[in-house]
Amino acid sequence: MSLETLWLALLGLLLAGYFVLGGYDYGAQMLSPFLGSADAGPRPDTGPGAGPDGRNAALDAIAPFFLGNEVWLVAFAGVMFGAFPHLEGSLLSGLYPLIVAILAGLVLGNAAIQLRGRSRGSRAVKVWNALVVLGGALPAVCWGIVVGLLLHGVPRRADGSFHVGAGEVFGPFALTCGVATTLLFAGHGAAFVALRSEPGTAAAARRIGATLLAAAGAAGALALLLSVFGAGASMTRTGTSVVLFALVVAALAAGWWFLTKGRDVLAFTATCLATALPVLLIGAGQYPYLLSASAGGGITVDEAVADGATLKVLIGFGVVVVPLILLYQGWSWWAFRGRTGRRHPSYF
Repeated sequence: MSLETLWLALLGLLLAGYFVLGGYDYGAQMLSPFLGSADAGPRPDTGPGAGPDGRNAALDAIAPFFLGNEVWLVAFAGVMFGAFPHLEGSLLSGLYPLIVAILAGLVLGNAAIQLRGRSRGSRAVKVWNALVVLGGALPAVCWGIVVGLLLHGVPRRADGSFHVGAGEVFGPFALTCGVATTLLFAGHGAAFVALRSEPGTAAAARRIGATLLAAAGAAGALALLLSVFGAGASMTRTGTSVVLFALVVAALAAGWWFLTKGRDVLAFTATCLATALPVLLIGAGQYPYLLSASAGGGITVDEAVADGATLKVLIGFGVVVVPLILLYQGWSWWAFRGRTGRRHPSYF
């Protein structure tokens, strides 16, 4: 395997890992007003999305993980900056407004979750609850639009630079992908809450999650229909893309089925696959392009990658940092395994 292929695989792995781990964070944040009951420990504050004691079960479920999950995004950005500098320059400049909105959502959501846990008045909790939802929905919608733009192709100017305007962001395919991804992340978050919460909350999360996954499948079908009529995805490897899209549909169907049957572990496994596969669809379905142009062509892997000497220097990052991320993530899951209220206290 060449160094270029190895770093491309690592780039995709980090982004897929971020979609899986950050996706359930965003989903739980969006669902927090609807999954508000929590069982243990008195709290004086109350508000929408809070249980009788003021706590929120959806936020309790993600509490030990939500800051650590963002490490995957940082690692993805580091690999892109170092190993694919030409992609970084073209991608960030072309998608700048969406990237800023994603980062704003991350900061807003993290701050709102932390400050909500320190609020005592019902009015303050209401404000933080609304900002928690917004902090989850904004990155989810924007990431979906980014996925849609990358699948469709980004307009390229005469000087070779890429530019995304309002017409592309608010185009039917990009918006459909935004809706589909938001529903998918919300369903993924519901599966995670069902896996982590007490029986009453878990049952509510299963019902909501099954509905959301069905809606995500419907939005995905609309995106496919737009592609069939030439207004959607433009893929260089049609056969590979069809197989990967079929796998996404199968993962959504499996997640829906297992949620309706109360099989929380299998349901969460299925939604993890459904959130990771779109990254593979972009990478494998448009290979050898890393960033495709809507008029055809684009930036290939060979054009985007750094020189061989730089890739060799960066091997230390892949050999040391990535395993450390995996070890930390595995440790945190082991340390906080089990349902909330049984093996560890509530946080928010």
